[in-house]
Amino acid sequence: MGLGQAAGCLLLLAAAVFGRCGARFVFPLQVSPGVAPNGSLVPKPVLLKPAGRGGASQEASSLALAADPASSINFVAMVDNLQGDSGRGYYLEMLLGTPPQKLNILVDTGSSNFAVAGAPNADVTSYFDTKKSSTYRSLGTEVTVKYTQGSWTGTLGTDVITIPKGINGTYTINIATIFQSENFFLKGVKWHGILGLAYSVLAKPSSSVETFFDSLVSQAKIPDIFSLQMCGAGLPVSGSGTSGGSLILGGIERSLYEGEVWYTPIKEEWYYQVEILKLEVAGQNLNLDCREYNKDKAIVDSGTTLLRLPEKVFDAVVDAIAHKSLIQEFSPGFWTGAQLACWNIMEKPWSMFPKISVYLRDENSSSSFKITILPQLYIQPVVEIGQNLNCYRFGISSSTNALVLGATVLEGFYVIFDRAQKRVGFALSPCAEVGGFPVSEIEGPFTTADVASNCVSTLSFHEPILWIVSYALMSFCGLVLLLLIILLLLPPRFRHHTENEIVNDESSLVRHRWK
Repeated sequence: MGLGQAAGCLLLLAAAVFGRCGARFVFPLQVSPGVAPNGSLVPKPVLLKPAGRGGASQEASSLALAADPASSINFVAMVDNLQGDSGRGYYLEMLLGTPPQKLNILVDTGSSNFAVAGAPNADVTSYFDTKKSSTYRSLGTEVTVKYTQGSWTGTLGTDVITIPKGINGTYTINIATIFQSENFFLKGVKWHGILGLAYSVLAKPSSSVETFFDSLVSQAKIPDIFSLQMCGAGLPVSGSGTSGGSLILGGIERSLYEGEVWYTPIKEEWYYQVEILKLEVAGQNLNLDCREYNKDKAIVDSGTTLLRLPEKVFDAVVDAIAHKSLIQEFSPGFWTGAQLACWNIMEKPWSMFPKISVYLRDENSSSSFKITILPQLYIQPVVEIGQNLNCYRFGISSSTNALVLGATVLEGFYVIFDRAQKRVGFALSPCAEVGGFPVSEIEGPFTTADVASNCVSTLSFHEPILWIVSYALMSFCGLVLLLLIILLLLPPRFRHHTENEIVNDESSLVRHRWK
């Protein structure tokens, strides 16, 4: 989430290039890491709580399509309801409170809290003033959420919301009003809050907080599914304008994709965790153990700007790209995100880089499909220098804790989060074009005979499990300590020893240890 700001204007490096065009210069750039909540507080109950999974309505378990005459949801009205770009995220306009206050809310499938600026902030243009809303109710619970970049602290409450280009009606939602933040709101962003669309298990301070989408499903009686299209392919990630996109709540809009939809199972309902089988660069398999791709998880996250890869996978991808590209020499700083590469404004570097393919397990576990991104998606234009140079960043970064399919990948596809059937779907997006040519591909099915039957660890050490393990270990240690204290407090007459078992000072371990 957010855009790494280009720092400095001093050109640092000239890189030699094979052929008629080359990477002329680079200069420092801070690349923003992805978003992944990992903070926690002591669980406290809130007013709106998630319903049991078994209590879902019949409507919520069915699939809604725009072409379905029985559907009461107008998906066409939701088309183009997003604005933004991959560098700073895509946001949705909402009306909060009574009378309504208009705010732009970042769409994030990698977290679960709905939070908005609740006080003036130098980096936001607007905030939600709870004192001006007659329907706001504070729950008196403080909540903190930490991301890979930034964090915020706020107060939980409830209020009514309306989505002008969304589901018709007004709904009561859990809202965290942010009164303190660090590196969360960034300069230049046009959003004022975040809409976490992942599962309630990630919600803070506990999973008892009913998420925004769960509330919408239960109150609006819509199917438990949403879909997302982000249309920023090939556009500058730090431009003054914005690109568009669509968040379809409750179903699928047929006009937003081409061809068929390929589905991969959701491995576990916390993040949208999927199973990656292998990666290819220029059609060549990296030949890594498939478990390397899923360390410690592989997720689909619209709030992450880049394609993030575990360190071993990242190194293999960079080596393969460098080997396959037409560039003979390149600064290491470009691959790490510390520097930009610049070309003459008349030249396009994309033809010098290879395609990257990600294989996902199909719903039929014995087959797979691959989604492919062209260089236009991962060699990303950032800024222009004068009238002669265009500068680009590397849209892939290293990760210590996950493989994340972020905006670098998602901008190439129409992505369907089918929670009712525990699957994520990918289809070609008509807006994933640069210069009139598509920049993404989908192909399948392929056999999975060459990969393990399960590439995901059966032990998922996410936060709820860690809490259980921690409490169990503490309980065990406490019991052992209690037994030791009891033994120490027992009177000597209860410590029965036979004559041969008596240990005197002369033969004690303590005496011999200190001789």
